[in-house]
Amino acid sequence: MYVALTPTEVGPPGDRSVEVALAVRKLEPQRPRWVWADAKEAYMPLLRQGVRVSRCHDLTLTEGLLLAAEGRYGEPRSARAAYARLHGLPVPEEAEARQDTLFAPEPLGVPALEELLADQLGRIAALPDPGRFRLLVAAESAGGLIAAEMQHEGMPWNREVHDRLLAELLGPRPAHGMRPARLQALADEVSAAFGHPVNPDSVQQLIKAFKAAGVEIKTTRSWELKRVDHPAVAPLLAYKELARLHSFHGWAWADQWVRDGRFRPEYVVGGVVSGRWATSGGGALQIHKTMRKVVVADPGWTLVVADAAQLEPRVLAAMSGDVALARAAGEIDLYSALAQTFGGARDNAKIAMLSAMYGGTSGDAPKLLAIMRRRFPDAYRLVEEAAKAGEEGRVVRSWLGRTSPPPSRRWRELVAGPEGGRAARDRGRFTRNFVVQATAAEWALAMLAVLRGLLPEPARMVFFQHDEVMVHCPAEQAEEVAAAVGRAAEEATRLLFGDTPVRIPMQAVAVSCYADAK
Repeated sequence: MYVALTPTEVGPPGDRSVEVALAVRKLEPQRPRWVWADAKEAYMPLLRQGVRVSRCHDLTLTEGLLLAAEGRYGEPRSARAAYARLHGLPVPEEAEARQDTLFAPEPLGVPALEELLADQLGRIAALPDPGRFRLLVAAESAGGLIAAEMQHEGMPWNREVHDRLLAELLGPRPAHGMRPARLQALADEVSAAFGHPVNPDSVQQLIKAFKAAGVEIKTTRSWELKRVDHPAVAPLLAYKELARLHSFHGWAWADQWVRDGRFRPEYVVGGVVSGRWATSGGGALQIHKTMRKVVVADPGWTLVVADAAQLEPRVLAAMSGDVALARAAGEIDLYSALAQTFGGARDNAKIAMLSAMYGGTSGDAPKLLAIMRRRFPDAYRLVEEAAKAGEEGRVVRSWLGRTSPPPSRRWRELVAGPEGGRAARDRGRFTRNFVVQATAAEWALAMLAVLRGLLPEPARMVFFQHDEVMVHCPAEQAEEVAAAVGRAAEEATRLLFGDTPVRIPMQAVAVSCYADAK
């Protein structure tokens, strides 16, 4: 059962939103699939009213998936844009369709949402494999619910621990616009090493200073600096590391993103072309390892942290149906299971597998890839065919049907020129990895959707990153939650791949502090 609901019916908070929240709560036991133009926009007001729903159909996320599948990647995907296309009206750009101003257009009404739903369901039915695509849409829409819930719930974040850690690493909180004491001391060391003032935040000044000292560098990236023998390198590397911490997770960042003891980032479902998530604020997917000490469970509660072991190689095994690789993927440590194939060395097995998925050709990769080609022909053929499609300018698709971006006009110009071979190989490496990474992202979404339904009250998912999930729950629920994570992983594998010997284990651990999970 599909039920359309518009943002104006659930917000802003007021008498009407309370009334609608009560109606939603009353209907929710029937498990309707709520139809929303944008799940986050429609769901957040309900969450503020204490209402959670089980399922939804996100028209915007679905439109993006369909446009790519239909060869129209990059066209505006908002519900308003889809409605305009359906009626031959001028199509608004994304920024225009989503503008949050006094003069923003009224949200689409229920009849329009129902019309868009019927159109999307018809387009899905016309696809070569509508069953898989429906699962993709369901998983993507569930991701929209989970992203909103995680932002609403927030990850536990101890500001006292955070402030103390920053003071230890950087010194006292500086005045606005000033460097912390430790950063300033390192900046002074860099200048002293060159014999004149140099701003360590300026790439141009650094390159010029190194050149004057007889050192030619093209960038100031850490990997290039580590090759340089100069007294400025050590303080500069230390400065860069601490400056990144100060910029991404310093005091100003915490003032903006941490409220009521919770870190509340803005997740973007499918924000990366492969289907992985991104963030539009807060940098949740780039938490500095040092900052894990700050993520501390509430008193009497615990954090259950789990990640999928060697997810992408296992996904490749399941996708390809390669019998030998699937047999190895039935073990806890896939690389150890493969070691004998590659001369008994686990590292060789890992290099071969990653080279196959990412197109690596350096070092021992070619020799190890030759072994993989012989021992695991079906798996190797799958990624090779994806690479060939990319090199030829074709698109590729994930297991459930997410479509890669088509080649750009600039790429076609490069392919036609003297550097054509290199451009083709670069795109081949992208499509080679896309089919695996996008399918891994689908598995992760399915796992989250299943886990969401298995968690006992009041346990909540509070963090997700690629193949890692964190649940905040009362301490006495830790074992139950860890078991639910394992069941969710098994069910996600079955949903995507059916009867397969491949295992994708989720290794869960209960900790009071995130730093203790690694």
